[in-house]
Amino acid sequence: MAKGDAILEAKDVVIKFNLRGRTLTAIRGASLELNEGETLAIVGESGSGKSVLTKSFIGMLDQNGWVDSGSVMFEGRNLAALRDEKEWLAIRGKKIAMVFQDPMTALNPLLSVGAQIREVFELHHGLSGKAADHAVIDMLERVGIDAPESRRKQYPHEFSGGMRQRVVIAIAVACKPRILICDEPTTALDVTIQAQILDLIKALQRDLAFTTVYITHDLGVVANVADRVAVMYSGQIVETGMAEEVFYDSRHPYTWALLSSLPQLGVKGQPLYSISGTPPNLFNRISGDAFAPRNPKALKVDFVAQPPMFQISPTHRAATWLLDPRAPAMDPPPAILAMRAKLGGAKIGGAR
Repeated sequence: MAKGDAILEAKDVVIKFNLRGRTLTAIRGASLELNEGETLAIVGESGSGKSVLTKSFIGMLDQNGWVDSGSVMFEGRNLAALRDEKEWLAIRGKKIAMVFQDPMTALNPLLSVGAQIREVFELHHGLSGKAADHAVIDMLERVGIDAPESRRKQYPHEFSGGMRQRVVIAIAVACKPRILICDEPTTALDVTIQAQILDLIKALQRDLAFTTVYITHDLGVVANVADRVAVMYSGQIVETGMAEEVFYDSRHPYTWALLSSLPQLGVKGQPLYSISGTPPNLFNRISGDAFAPRNPKALKVDFVAQPPMFQISPTHRAATWLLDPRAPAMDPPPAILAMRAKLGGAKIGGAR
């Protein structure tokens, strides 16, 4: 498969959960395409459905959740239709791996870090004995852990937060997956360590040639690493495009609101921008544009009909009635215009 070809395609995915006898629709017809070799960032507020959507790619939805409709095509198979754990074991870890946001809970405190990495090589590569030991040491060295021979015998509590995250990354890439999903991989780390972890993932991606998906609400991370960005709100993808397009030419009001919330765009002496209101209750049926009640410039049609995806360029799409030819002309908020002027010459994205 050539770089740039679609490696995974999610189409009209609906994911539901049964909570206390009620049905919550967490993902509402989300469609997403992932291309070979790229770095895609999925951004949005907490609760927008980023983690739920990507967990469906590896069969890790909670027991009370299920894919109700839609498809997730990967290597000619519909992952949304898989039900048997044996089938998932051929995909999870081996083909699609995940780095979770809290390494302390992702690691087993009762096992040494070496034993946890070794388990991957034994399960998926059939290695044992000295061959497995050498593979563990090589992997620890590759993710930047000094003295791997001795440190592989230590336990997670003996490592710093940044080192634990490196171990989690080592476990995820040990099988050389085709897709690596990074769920808020730098949330609990300080700024210096964040940069090191992002650089490590970039280096591993170059060496091992996998495709990366970042789940984040940190637009600073997005600007540093992403080739392409998908903006998610209330269980739907509302805008997608190349990183430069989303930062410099965003079209959806929710994307405008997210970008306006960047602290870097604040003006001294004035309060920072915040998005008013709260996301909709996903137990209820949502009519129209889910963001309309929080959008001060919403059109009447936004409260009545859900907007389709409008094509802006071959790589840029957004689901907003503002792109309909019949819609009134509307400029982006002042903060977005200011950002375009301020960052006009800056490089955005993770092009390598």
